[in-house]
Amino acid sequence: MLPHESTAHPIRRVLVIFPGALGDLMCLMPALAAISRRHPDASVELMARMELARLAAGRTVVARGHSIDAREVGALFTDEPPANSNARRFFADFERIYSFFASDDQRFRARLAAATDGHVSFHPFRPGGDGHVSAAYLRATEIEIDERASPVDSRLEPTPDDLAAASRAIAQSKCAVSNLIVIFPGSGNPGKNWPAEKFAALASMLSSRASAAAPEKRITWPSIPANALCVAAPEKSVAVILGPAEISMEPIFRESGVPVLKHLDLPTVAAIARVASAFVGNDSGVSHLAAAAGASGAVIFGPTDPARWGPMPAGADGHIVILRRTPIDSIEPDEVASALAGVSRGDPCTQC
Repeated sequence: MLPHESTAHPIRRVLVIFPGALGDLMCLMPALAAISRRHPDASVELMARMELARLAAGRTVVARGHSIDAREVGALFTDEPPANSNARRFFADFERIYSFFASDDQRFRARLAAATDGHVSFHPFRPGGDGHVSAAYLRATEIEIDERASPVDSRLEPTPDDLAAASRAIAQSKCAVSNLIVIFPGSGNPGKNWPAEKFAALASMLSSRASAAAPEKRITWPSIPANALCVAAPEKSVAVILGPAEISMEPIFRESGVPVLKHLDLPTVAAIARVASAFVGNDSGVSHLAAAAGASGAVIFGPTDPARWGPMPAGADGHIVILRRTPIDSIEPDEVASALAGVSRGDPCTQC
């Protein structure tokens, strides 16, 4: 607990304001879980990019999501006299606010504090220090790093509806759930991407040896409908998932005969990763999402440091193998295939 924080009044609603992208949010997950433990009787709510707020709500400790682009936030940056009253209609309902947004903007800090009678604290968006950024977020919120804080707190649980949507997408691609390997060839920074042609070569290689590369992974949650994972006439064991920024890569994979899944929302992508045997991806938000959903996989790094930015396995069942080299295109498909074999053996997180 922060030294100056009072517990005199009950805390019913907690708001976390976070401006980051998908990978950043997955790294914040242990801090979110620790905040939830700090306020056990409160509803923890997240204000972020709308698609991320919706993703977190109901699948993590987050009970409800809000858009960081809401007009109430914009009001905190204007000079118009009604600004505080407009913002107060929203923020006054929270007894506790943790803001990772605009923490170095003194005007924003003052106006957010004035918009609520609750306690507000400000924290750096990407805190410095040694070690993984998730530990840095815990330090930034002055939450003790202990055995309760990692790695299980990075878990994101797909819902039964998410799993049903994943089943439909897999069935439409004519892939098998059993021993499915999914490939995420993109990232938000082209400089972190392994070449698409090498991903395609890897996919072709894995298609012939998928059953040896990753054992069947079964879902045991009793809440999943009995028919949620039924797939008719499975034909393929490797599939590529493309986001909007990677659509230009589609012809490369189509020419290689690799099924391509696209136009999927983040909850469905998380659920596909959850039921797959393994995944392969770049240093990207979607690799972080797959790991948070409980998937095991191999992640390819180039210029960034996996000790700080690597995806965290969610619990004892997750295994992440890291391959890092610069230039990133010097990594060959057979090396990635070998690393993926280490995932199937359950090897601990390693850097190759």
